[in-house]
Amino acid sequence: MSEPTWIVLDIEGTTSSTESVHVGLYAYARPRLGPYIDAHREDPEVAAAVKETGGETTEETVAILHGWMDGDVKATPLKTLQGRIWAEGFAAGELSAHFFDDVPPVLRAWHAAGRRLAVFSSGSVASQRPWFRHTTAGDLSPMILHHFDTVNAGPKREAPSYTRIAEALGAPPGELLFLSDVPAELDAAAAAGWRTVGVRRPGEPNGQADFGAHPTVASFEEIK
Repeated sequence: MSEPTWIVLDIEGTTSSTESVHVGLYAYARPRLGPYIDAHREDPEVAAAVKETGGETTEETVAILHGWMDGDVKATPLKTLQGRIWAEGFAAGELSAHFFDDVPPVLRAWHAAGRRLAVFSSGSVASQRPWFRHTTAGDLSPMILHHFDTVNAGPKREAPSYTRIAEALGAPPGELLFLSDVPAELDAAAAAGWRTVGVRRPGEPNGQADFGAHPTVASFEEIK
């Protein structure tokens, strides 16, 4: 079988530890949500996100957002606001992104070999870009040619989202490879005709998950 035209990456649990997102980034955003909303009420994107929460006051809105964070709900308004806060934190040097040790060298090798890389994460594009730019392994962002989230692609567990991405990348689904630690996401990608590889990271929440017929690896180094 020929090499895929595009390799599309999930982030949490795949390139980076779940803890680095849920503990590091969530803890950074949590106390900043209210002040950020109040300081950016005239910003159309912030105003739209706040409206979508259904909260009438800043306090109500923050309570809803905190509830979503506690339940790990992939709500678009939350992802939008978190992404904006995180982008400021990365730019200020207050945050840096964690990647598993095998990931940066393999991404660089793939890029050098002419493989095209994209990202599909539930985290907003606004948070994805600085995540790859400000890492402990240097700036990885030039290697990522496209970013997709639940706003510009759709839910990660629904096949039409992967059809939209294939159309945006201008490639047949069979030439696209999706890497994720979530079996349901891989199922959706496969239903759209994509190639899939499950990433089974020891110690991660899905490290012992049933990946069914999807081939699995424990490290990007195993992907040829």
